[in-house]
Amino acid sequence: MKVRDSCHFHPRQTAGEPTEGMKKIVLAGNPNVGKSGFFGYLTGLYVDVSNYPGTTVEISRGRMDNGEVLDTPGIYGVSSFNDEECVARDIILEADVILNIADATHLERDLFLTQQIIDMGKPVVVALNFMDEVTKGGIQIDVDLLQDLLGVEVIPTTAVREEGLDEIREALSRARTGRQDPGLRTRLYQMLNVVGSQAEALMVLEGDLYVSARHGISPGKERDFLYMKRRERVNDTVRHVVENLSGKTHFRERLGRAAINPLTGIPIMALMLYTMYKVIGVWVAGDIVGMTEEKIMQGIYEPWIQGLVSTVLSPESPGGRILIGEFGLLTMTVTYLLGLLFPLVMGFYFFLSLLEDSGYLPRLATLVDRLMTSLGLNGRAIIPIILGFGCVQLGTITTRLLGTKREKSIATALLNFAIPCSAQIGVIAGMLAAVGGGLTLLYVAVIFSVLAVLGTVLNRLLPGESSPLLIALPPMRLPRIDNVFRKTVTRSFFFMKEAYPWFFLGSLIVAVLQITGGLEFWQGMLAPLTEGWLKIPREAATAFVMGMVRRDFGAAGLTNLVMSPIQVVISLIVITLFVPCIASLMILFKERGTREALLIWGGSWVAAFLVGGVVAPILL
Repeated sequence: MKVRDSCHFHPRQTAGEPTEGMKKIVLAGNPNVGKSGFFGYLTGLYVDVSNYPGTTVEISRGRMDNGEVLDTPGIYGVSSFNDEECVARDIILEADVILNIADATHLERDLFLTQQIIDMGKPVVVALNFMDEVTKGGIQIDVDLLQDLLGVEVIPTTAVREEGLDEIREALSRARTGRQDPGLRTRLYQMLNVVGSQAEALMVLEGDLYVSARHGISPGKERDFLYMKRRERVNDTVRHVVENLSGKTHFRERLGRAAINPLTGIPIMALMLYTMYKVIGVWVAGDIVGMTEEKIMQGIYEPWIQGLVSTVLSPESPGGRILIGEFGLLTMTVTYLLGLLFPLVMGFYFFLSLLEDSGYLPRLATLVDRLMTSLGLNGRAIIPIILGFGCVQLGTITTRLLGTKREKSIATALLNFAIPCSAQIGVIAGMLAAVGGGLTLLYVAVIFSVLAVLGTVLNRLLPGESSPLLIALPPMRLPRIDNVFRKTVTRSFFFMKEAYPWFFLGSLIVAVLQITGGLEFWQGMLAPLTEGWLKIPREAATAFVMGMVRRDFGAAGLTNLVMSPIQVVISLIVITLFVPCIASLMILFKERGTREALLIWGGSWVAAFLVGGVVAPILL
């Protein structure tokens, strides 16, 4: 039986080396149910994050008393439709105890996974999270009856306030197996003659190819029937234990519906994008960067570091020029990183965290599904595209959540051709703010047109069709500022940690080229393109060198050039469409293979200069 390598069944294999003699406590739940809060409380400060063996899916692991705690990716059911589900399945199959976190405001959705885990015969404790929202919403849940129906301990919690978490810690030692459907239990016992556990027996009955292949048997064909019976049982449970006392539709529910209705959703999306532009593109890129880059870095830091290095090296010596010259490692590079990029990256990730915690992102995917379909994708593709606006590498990796190879190829091409990362957006927005609204709209129209044309062409050329959008809509919530702040700081830190080596490498390359005369040769070689074809200064060629190292570094390299407003727009169009940076190129090779990566890299050269050259004579 042939199965995908990326989803092989790995028995008794977890993230990192398993600890002998320690009970495996596994956290499982749907996406956005607050598992990270439980994991942090149970494990304290000891956390190890590593890739699950044979995949690129990251797993968090920690310790609690005499137990090993593992967090799994958010899933809606234990199956094997993608890498995340495969990893969650493998870890759950090897668990000694499972802490199932369920969103109390969406029991009809979350209890499906709960019941499936119970059907696997695993000892379970269920945490009903977001109970504060249940109370605010005028909903009553009969927890005692729910415990009786499930046959396992159910504990109400509000993880963000650490309410009920002490009870969870104590209950894990009392975890027990729950109530199974009698008909299913009979089938499972019959299958136990072939496989080693109830959990694996259920996977075989539900048609899991990989578990079945491990045991050398044919997968069962009862998935649809078992899923239907489980859904009926969950619906019946919810009818008995949940009561809406208020009978009212609350504002956040009305807002959630408005966000996916095109008549109201498009204005909401436009308002969100406009707010992001005003905050990141105008306030952060203008006022904040003006203070951090000009006053702090250029006004205080650079004179200090230049004076310090000058006591050891002559500023005109090769070493001095590399360290504190025009492209100095200790001057321009540090200034760009801390004075320019860091505030912009913080601003972007702050907004991304707000959108995630509010529950708006899945609704945005639903809203744009029809538009994405015209590009050969579905609405889920908006998630890697939005993440690409933070970091193209992250967006490229996240294309794994798309259903088909065709969709992954289209989304990857769009990301690497025409999606600027957060730092590049900040630089671009700052430069566009100085050229006026009309030219800004022109820039946006050109980039959007390239995206539309590229997506339409790939949609027609690549065989296959778009997969349908299947996505759960979490409740709309008021984001918690502490959670948003923590996500913003963590993501910004890791972005800067990944970015700074490439910035220093780019500065070193450019500085060496300047000292050896290579930079002048490069500028002269590209002069027919820069001065002749694009009608911009020949010094822009230096920004293209920087852009091959880091796209945002290339955009930042344009800020020191003296250009007219029209030249600014042309140069920004070219640098936006320019080749993926080195780090993105490495991810491209890893995710899409050599042929596809080289096609995207070479095609972006052609597209950048072709589009810029077509726009230039129209404007000049």
